[in-house]
This record gives sequence, C-alpha cells and structure tokens, in this order.
Amino acid sequence: MFDFREILSVTLILFSVIDILGSIPIVINLRKKVGHIQSGKATIAAGILMVLFLILGKSILELFGIGVEDFAIAGALIIFALGAEMILGIEIFKPDPAASSTSTSIVPIAFPLIAGAGTLTTILTLKSEYSQSNLAVGIVLNLIIIYVVLKSTNWLERKLGQTGLDVLRRIFGIILLSIAIKIFKSNVFPEL
Repeated sequence: MFDFREILSVTLILFSVIDILGSIPIVINLRKKVGHIQSGKATIAAGILMVLFLILGKSILELFGIGVEDFAIAGALIIFALGAEMILGIEIFKPDPAASSTSTSIVPIAFPLIAGAGTLTTILTLKSEYSQSNLAVGIVLNLIIIYVVLKSTNWLERKLGQTGLDVLRRIFGIILLSIAIKIFKSNVFPEL
C-alpha cells in the first residue's frame, strides 16, 4: 500500500544523498570538457542500478552473510561521511577529462555520481524501514528530478550562482548527518 508520508520521506532522503543540485558544478565542468551530456541515458542507467539494488540488494547481502541491520549501520556511517563532505566542501570524485560524451553520461554521471555507493547503501538501508513500493516511487520521483536538473544545469547555474549552490549543498549535508544519526540510533539502540 502506498503511504504518502513514506514516499515523501524516501524522496527527500534520496534527494539529499544523491545531491544532484550539489553535483551541478561537476556536471557543468564535465559539459565544458566533453560537450553534450546525454541526460536521458544517464538517468535511465542510474535508475536501472537503483532498482536492481532495491530488488536484489538483500539477496546480495545474504550471499555474504550480512544482515540488513549490519548494512544499515554501515550505510549510516557512509551517509554521515557524505554529509560531512558536503558541509566541509571536500571533493572526492575527480572526473576523467579524457572521457567521451557517451561514456561520460554513464561513468561518472550515472555511476558513481547519481547511483553511487551512498545512494545504493541508502536504498538498502531505507528498505529496512520503508516498504519496497514506497521506495520504488521515491526512486522514480528522484529520477524525474535528476533528469530535469541534468537538462537544465546551465539555467540553474545562472539562477542560483555559486553561492546558492554552496548553500544548498551544505543544507543537504546537515540533513544527511541527521538522517545518518537517526538510522544509526534505530539499528544500534532500537529501544531508544
């Protein structure tokens, strides 16, 4: 059964983790280096990765003997690190300047920029707290947002400016830190 509150929570959490608005400077830089970026191709590739991990992620964990709670704690730590990076302005991802337009749409935009370790970990972590159908809707809503943002990066760059992009990135970083602490607490200290 679809639950609007769960869908909204999942959508906002994934939006924060994916941080497509915070990735605009990276996308703009890649566009300048390789030319056109295929927004549709990048969005579809990222969506396939996210849905596959939503469906098969638990099976993959069971193959390695890892519980969902264990993965949720590890995911909380990764989400915490991502949030800290966003707040501190640290850049881990360095795009390959020799990449072509087609390959750049998949690597690094679809993976790992959109559907990276943080996103996939978050999907599986959220699966322990939210229904799969609500997660799927949240993923689709984020894919729509991703597509629109990728298509309009030039316009967003002009409207928000560098200061606006920096502020958004830090706000979502604080949200991620809070989410990470909540997930960690609920899996380490479930009685609280």
